[in-house]
Amino acid sequence: MNILITGGAGFIGSAVCRHLVMNSQYNVINFDKLTYAANLNSLSGIKCGSNYHFIHGDICDHELALQTLRTHQVDAIMHLAAESHVDRSIDGPEAFIESNIVGTFRLLKAALSYWQELPEPRKSNFRFHHISTDEVFGDLPFDSGIFTEETPYKPSSPYSASKAASDHLVRAWKETYGLPVVLSNCSNNYGPYHFPEKLIPLMILNALEEKPLPIYGTGNNVRDWLYVEDHARALEAVLTRGRIGESYNIGGGSEHTNLSVVETICAILDIKRPRDNGLRYADLITFVTDRPGHDRRYAINASKIEKELGWTPLETFESGLERTVQWYLDNNWWWQSIRDERYAGDRLGSAV
Repeated sequence: MNILITGGAGFIGSAVCRHLVMNSQYNVINFDKLTYAANLNSLSGIKCGSNYHFIHGDICDHELALQTLRTHQVDAIMHLAAESHVDRSIDGPEAFIESNIVGTFRLLKAALSYWQELPEPRKSNFRFHHISTDEVFGDLPFDSGIFTEETPYKPSSPYSASKAASDHLVRAWKETYGLPVVLSNCSNNYGPYHFPEKLIPLMILNALEEKPLPIYGTGNNVRDWLYVEDHARALEAVLTRGRIGESYNIGGGSEHTNLSVVETICAILDIKRPRDNGLRYADLITFVTDRPGHDRRYAINASKIEKELGWTPLETFESGLERTVQWYLDNNWWWQSIRDERYAGDRLGSAV
């Protein structure tokens, strides 16, 4: 099975590439523009594999996308390429419109042309899997409610609005043209190789560098957390066994306030890497002015994918977070150059 993964050098995309390449029945073609958050070092362990190929390309380039599909005789597309940082979308929404909406449109255009050329049974077996976010649903009250696949869309930020638009485009290409699509919406991911502007890696690395740990508002905003390797397994299940035209919510079933997440990170570091001055890492926590349109709470009902496809997360939040902290302690070769050269560490994480 030849699988084209867009955005395969990003956080989730690289986890999917690593997961699929290690399964010998898949040939993986990684199609990535290599924007600021992409990192080919995240793929160093598989780059020499005979079933892995990298193409430096932009999903907005319709001709290159179509050529790639034809050259590699692609059987399925996993579309992960997206601008994904909420704060960046507030500061500069145009890039999100271009990548997430226009890019998805042009990829769909290429996929449709290619799919229409395929002979049977390859045409019937083809899949376009669009990977999205729970943020398209807006937010929930602190004390009630949960997102299901039927929850109406109510995006709050330019980022989530652009992802909602791309979801609608994918569904329209199925209804209008018959393109065989599946969709998935996930909760907040965390784990190894996460770009250091996001909440969990930002807090780990700021703590190690004795910098403030900034939290928006009072830190009471709630997120459902999903370990990225569990997400990769879920995406394989949706691609290979999900029903055409259906969407699947993927969540970790682990709701935590942003403050409690940071406090847990601090407690883990207190044990694994105590501060030289003997103080607790939690003493570095600071509260800053909340950002505009900050969603209160996300919570995912993942019962559909559990019942239909038999997927459940293997990691608890506690075990996954401990693994994540240890990975950053052990792999400064990956993150140190990003901190030094590409990212100064002064931007707040997108989930705080």
